[in-house]
Amino acid sequence: MTRKDNSIAEKSMSFAVRIVGMFRLLTEKKRECVMSKQVLRSGTSIGANVREANSAQSKADFISKMAIALKECDETGYWLELLTRTEYLSWEEYDSINADCRELFAMLTAILKSARRTTS
Repeated sequence: MTRKDNSIAEKSMSFAVRIVGMFRLLTEKKRECVMSKQVLRSGTSIGANVREANSAQSKADFISKMAIALKECDETGYWLELLTRTEYLSWEEYDSINADCRELFAMLTAILKSARRTTS
């Protein structure tokens, strides 16, 4: 499988790039460092775990890494919502980046369901 064929890897990388950009905005312009660091960690961890899953040593290892990516995605959604409710992000900014987060969550959920079904 080529890197181009792996849509979850591409989507999670693009999302991580957006998260890094948002982190810069929050820390440089809005002087918010605590929550933005949390969302940076969880938001970039999704893609790192997807990449690890793609070179997993076994089906169980693949499922484990994808499950971690799903948890990180869910955590990222939490931080995005908190940043919005505390007015560091506008609702428009939230809607845009959270749509990508929800799409990743749905993709990861589908991948995990499929992987678990084939191991049962």
